[in-house]
Amino acid sequence: MTGPLLWPDYATPDDLAAIEAVPLAARGLPESTYALLARAASRWPDRTALTVLPDAVRWREPLRRTFAELLADVHRYANLFHDFGVRRGEAVALMSPNCVELITATLAAQLAGVAAPLGAGLSLPHLAELLRRSGARVLVTAGPELAPDTWDTAQALARGGLLDAILVLRPTGAAGTPEPLPAVDGVRIGYLGELAAVGDPSAFCGDLPQSGDLAAMFHTGGTTGAPNLAAHTHANEVADAWMLAASALFDQETVVFAALPLFHVNALVVTLLAPMFKGQPVVWAGPLGYRDPALYGQFWKIVEHYRIGAMSAVPTVYATLAQSPVDADLSSLRCPMVGAAPLPAAVRDSFQAHTGATLVEGYGLTEGTCASARSFPDLARRGSVGQRLPYQRMRVVAADGTWAEVPAGETGLLAISGPTVFPGYVTDRDENGPVLDGLGKLVDGWLDTGDLARIDEDGFVYLAGRAKDLIIRGGHNIDPATVEDALLTHPRVTAASAVGRPDVHAGEVPVAYVTLAPGATVTEEELNAWARERVPDRAAAPRTVTILDELPVTAVGKLYKPALRADAVRRELAAALDQIADVHDIEATFEGSSIVATVNVHSFTQEAAVRAILGRYAIEWRLVVIS
Repeated sequence: MTGPLLWPDYATPDDLAAIEAVPLAARGLPESTYALLARAASRWPDRTALTVLPDAVRWREPLRRTFAELLADVHRYANLFHDFGVRRGEAVALMSPNCVELITATLAAQLAGVAAPLGAGLSLPHLAELLRRSGARVLVTAGPELAPDTWDTAQALARGGLLDAILVLRPTGAAGTPEPLPAVDGVRIGYLGELAAVGDPSAFCGDLPQSGDLAAMFHTGGTTGAPNLAAHTHANEVADAWMLAASALFDQETVVFAALPLFHVNALVVTLLAPMFKGQPVVWAGPLGYRDPALYGQFWKIVEHYRIGAMSAVPTVYATLAQSPVDADLSSLRCPMVGAAPLPAAVRDSFQAHTGATLVEGYGLTEGTCASARSFPDLARRGSVGQRLPYQRMRVVAADGTWAEVPAGETGLLAISGPTVFPGYVTDRDENGPVLDGLGKLVDGWLDTGDLARIDEDGFVYLAGRAKDLIIRGGHNIDPATVEDALLTHPRVTAASAVGRPDVHAGEVPVAYVTLAPGATVTEEELNAWARERVPDRAAAPRTVTILDELPVTAVGKLYKPALRADAVRRELAAALDQIADVHDIEATFEGSSIVATVNVHSFTQEAAVRAILGRYAIEWRLVVIS
């Protein structure tokens, strides 16, 4: 289907009502992600779908695939998965840095069964648990040429009896004969490209997926405790991709840049599926993506060379790019999208001043498939992440468990409903396939996002932080963003993160961590004074500002506050116990979802004194006496 039913006018916030006057079911969306790809290959067979860079240095030596070639490769890979016993509802695990074969394998896994992307940085126990829950016995993984550490992890999983087959990926554009792969008893191992080469490229030999079938299982978190495994249906992913593609910001000529890892929903939905709707070409970065330091030295040249029009990244990426000298023509870049974490105002302003391009803010979460709101760059509302996407619903409810809706403009817990809300977490498998459970996040079709927000009279959403990230000082709720925004106005500060530090009187107090521009000489005391003068709420002024070489981030570049909260606990206890000579060392680590402090003491005579001090804090702790 084409024309106004598939592509309504969607250029301003006022278009939303007219769009929703037509039911989503009447839009004629493809039945599945496979049907979306097949549609693109039918309409634009010779148009370039993928331009994949081998790495940041060799960005002029890409590997290209047309839509027709991509579909043929997906057929081959999916038929191989089918030969390995994968059927509808059964998962194929994928654990690798981005490369052309991983892109194909991800789409093929959704065709043959269910894609279960894994971040290789997870611990072995976490990976084993995700394999168990997903039921995946076939693993597509990076080989020794592409990512040696990931390859070692894959072999360890196989030796643990968790896998029946390992299908190995080579780097994009790899040439020559690959090295022989070692044998693991009871596990079939081979190079995916070689094994799939003899397959039928014309069609898939199994049953085609339907809209209600599961398409993917994405782990959420994974940095503390066992990660959850969020299920997506084909209808979820197709609908969310269409909601993004419907924007007037995109047309067939808009080249998209992709550099987030494919175990992140943004990479799949925003930069792989959405561009297929209009046949947009996508340029994929090398295996390290935005984590490759070499990329930033070449980035603006890449934009000019490939005429990049749209990209998607997290705020830390744009903060770095705002410091990268512009040495190329950026006139093509008109839709740099930012999401996955709140965008500090200073980052937005510095990027726009540096490049002339306005960031398009978005909001979403894995349980909502990916995107749920987006801004309009020509009609920006400062501080807002934008308006809800078509056919999604948003409301703000009391954060006290009653789910009572609060008036417009008041802050509460943000809830979402609509066609992109996930069906639940995969908690186990039984004879009927994956067992799904909302785990308290789904209430009468509404998703508890865990985010604090307000929605104004015009329906624009303003985030107020994660409910769990609130700093509660003596019963006073403090939004960390107020501290972070104040510090980010300092000309030498490139990133900032505020967390709560334990306090014997107030429960916790705000402290901040920052990184500085190269060569900056500002002191921590000067930054603390700067923040105190600019934080609007005196109670929110940080007690301390600590300068770090870099802030801890997750694999996709999100600021990782749990590590900073643990550091704040360690620093506070170190200061409190400083006068006790027999305290050996202090550690603070995450166990489950809580920070636990461990204090090692060399003398039994000091045990009582240490316990007395630790008991004054509202934290979990353990005391180890080392004789």
